[in-house]
Amino acid sequence: MNSKPCCQYHSPDGQKCQEIDMGSGFCFWHDAKFDKSGLELTQKLERYAKRGGLLQGLELKRANLEGLNLVKFGDHNGYNLSYGNFYRANLRGAHLFNNTIEHASLMKADLREANLHCCKLENTNILGVKLDNARIDNLQLGEQLMQESRAHKALKEKAPEDAIDLFLQSEEIYRLLRKAAEQQGLFEMAGKYTYNELRMRHQQYPKRSKKRLVSNAINLLCGYGEKPENVIRFSLSMIVVCALLYFLFGISYQDQIIQLSQNNSLSENLSALLNSFYFSVVTFTTLGYGDITPVGISRFIASIEAFTGSFSLALFVVVFVKRMTR
Repeated sequence: MNSKPCCQYHSPDGQKCQEIDMGSGFCFWHDAKFDKSGLELTQKLERYAKRGGLLQGLELKRANLEGLNLVKFGDHNGYNLSYGNFYRANLRGAHLFNNTIEHASLMKADLREANLHCCKLENTNILGVKLDNARIDNLQLGEQLMQESRAHKALKEKAPEDAIDLFLQSEEIYRLLRKAAEQQGLFEMAGKYTYNELRMRHQQYPKRSKKRLVSNAINLLCGYGEKPENVIRFSLSMIVVCALLYFLFGISYQDQIIQLSQNNSLSENLSALLNSFYFSVVTFTTLGYGDITPVGISRFIASIEAFTGSFSLALFVVVFVKRMTR
């Protein structure tokens, strides 16, 4: 007596489905040609998962999985739903805690009120997902979104139009995640998504355009208002650079010009360098004690540093308070 043929699906990591072939070469769960639109498969999928069925590569496009409970208690890894197709699937109120859904498609899926806590969604398409009241804390998306990595690849392959479209999709995804994070009061996470949203917008600007240059400057200066540490780094860099310029061009101290000179001893040059750093700090912070004054071209440098310093200090306060009041 011949046994019934098994599903031909093999997951990329080598696992083989043991379900019965429906005649197309695949089982019900892995048959992409079987239309599951609107089918209520919540309980059926839960039973399939509990009996150890292969959950990778599921073809559940447009399926009704409302209230699905796939929480693997006592297992730190959870269920593995990678490589699946959940395009426009109804996953409203689904419990997917700690599950892995990598290299899959959740495009336009309804995940309202779903529990995605600690879910791993690396390299998964989440464009257009509905995340109203969904729990997304500790969501793991990897270093880049799927569209983002593809956009960078398109740039390398000299396909700028494709890259811009993918960066636009990435911006939309980060915007959805930001709104969902703000809705739940996850403001630190919202700040991270805000930064990435603006970074994706930056990538869409034409090279050497005014918008791109301004965006670059804002990112370097304060990380689009999300990174006060950038302001600190910029401030310290400005102080160091200006101090070296004062040391090179000279400043006046007690009617004497102190600057780098081959005629001075090492200790005298070192003292001049330290005085240059001191003058740079008091100029940047606009303290202006008056004991050291700029001369020649150093006056121009001091003017720029004083203006930049007052602006940078105010910017740091704004960005820091924004971060701390979340």
